[in-house]
Amino acid sequence: MTTNGISISVNHASPVPPYEQLRAQLADLIAVGRLGQGTKLPSVRQLASDLGLAPNTVVRSYRELEAAGLVKSRRGSGTQVIAPPTTTGIKAKLAEHASNYAAAARQLNATDEEALAAIRHALATLGEP
Repeated sequence: MTTNGISISVNHASPVPPYEQLRAQLADLIAVGRLGQGTKLPSVRQLASDLGLAPNTVVRSYRELEAAGLVKSRRGSGTQVIAPPTTTGIKAKLAEHASNYAAAARQLNATDEEALAAIRHALATLGEP
């Protein structure tokens, strides 16, 4: 699903619950500034429909984001991003994802060159932010 030019997806086969997958992706997008302060998130009904989720799954994700101080929900006016991106947030998220990727590469017995080539390819495929 693409919203505001941002791609969000849920892997229904993953052991990670869908609400957590959604929460984590939105939190990451907010942390790196892809969803900026004041950005309105899709309605619960719309996002649930787009991702093939139950509305309560999206509600739970939005509630957890609100509890973390990242978004503000108002009945009738939707959910907006309230947390500005932070440079430290970007670096911390990149480090976390890099660590997870490196661990996965090691499990696959990939060489450093293979792992770096895969990252370069993924970045090139996605294009510029």
